Amino acid sequence: MTMHTRRHSHFKGLKVINFRFSSKVLQNEVDEAFLNIHVQELEQRLNVTLGPDEYFSIGIQVNRVTRNSQGSKASVPYTESSVKMSRKELKIGKWVKVNVTNMVAEFFRLPRENLAIVVRVQDSKNRMSLVVPHPSSESNNALMPYIEVSLRDNSHKRTRRTIGMDCTENSKEVRCCRYPLAVNFEEFGWDWIIAPKQYDANYCSGECPYSFLQKYPHTHIVHLAAPQGSGGPCCAPRRMSSISMLYFDHDLNIIYGTIPGMVVESCGCS
Repeated sequence: MTMHTRRHSHFKGLKVINFRFSSKVLQNEVDEAFLNIHVQELEQRLNVTLGPDEYFSIGIQVNRVTRNSQGSKASVPYTESSVKMSRKELKIGKWVKVNVTNMVAEFFRLPRENLAIVVRVQDSKNRMSLVVPHPSSESNNALMPYIEVSLRDNSHKRTRRTIGMDCTENSKEVRCCRYPLAVNFEEFGWDWIIAPKQYDANYCSGECPYSFLQKYPHTHIVHLAAPQGSGGPCCAPRRMSSISMLYFDHDLNIIYGTIPGMVVESCGCS
């Protein structure tokens, strides 16, 4: 996933680069993050002649701009690195990748409106001026700094947390669990259903022991109070979803509709 800059401001004479991430993206965890900047020679300060195997050593410092307890801006150094660049690379410009995983991960944990950073790029011996394009450079939009973010896939972890347990036919789990069930309409003789002919319905099965009290307290409290007509905790669907179907109605018209309550998404004790 790639996040581009939106706007810029200034902090102590240096241009601040602001990155904005959508709320949906911020809900994830950061696996890796790299800042990509295009470094190019602006002007040579001294007439420097390099041998064919010699390179300039370019230092890169990335600072995050934050606000302190008094509300004023502060620049916090996050990472420093250096790269070797040839005279030709400096002339035409070169993309440099800087690892900013920790900085971006921290921002995701406590996000603000923008992730604001300042980038300092310097020749180690101060022999030339170097430039990194900023959002104000209208003619260099393709050379703007950007951040590549790889997000950690937490879908499985979130699913397990929100929908309870999933089991298979070979599972030895005795507690309330969701099991897979494929339903074939043709086996029922339901030839009036055009599509789908088969779908995954799932079902709930298992016991509801008192170890589930913490998860389903009301169910067990009602059972202990034993009001007239109440039964014990029962493993049943907690959340259902719909499927889309194509079928014939009584007048043999073809109907396309969404049928609710056809798929068990989670099971629980009720």
